[in-house]
Amino acid sequence: MLANDAFSKWMGVELVDIKQGYAKIKMTVRDEMLNGYKILHGGVSFSLADSAFAFASNSRGRIAYSISTTISHLEKALTGDVLIAEATEEYFNEKLGKYKVEVRREDETLIASFDGMVYRTRKVIE
Repeated sequence: MLANDAFSKWMGVELVDIKQGYAKIKMTVRDEMLNGYKILHGGVSFSLADSAFAFASNSRGRIAYSISTTISHLEKALTGDVLIAEATEEYFNEKLGKYKVEVRREDETLIASFDGMVYRTRKVIE
């Protein structure tokens, strides 16, 4: 999935770990990811969390589509910070999956907390 994800590749996402219902990824904050206050743009931290969410929710071999997401931005990130997004499955059944993603700096500071729900299709990932 990452090989075909142009946006995650642009962000410099690296896959750290993946298993059923779980994904851990990381990236380094670059200057072009900052907002007008010289801190990480919220859309970038959302996108990092969303990518971890996508990898975790599709890890069971069926295509899953996001139907609901929310994020709370808790701390800032700056150029050079390495961010780690860890997605954990909280619930899944035949049709739905619920995930929690925590985005942290390498020093373990929680940057953002993300919740997402997916619709699980019957389509198998090839």
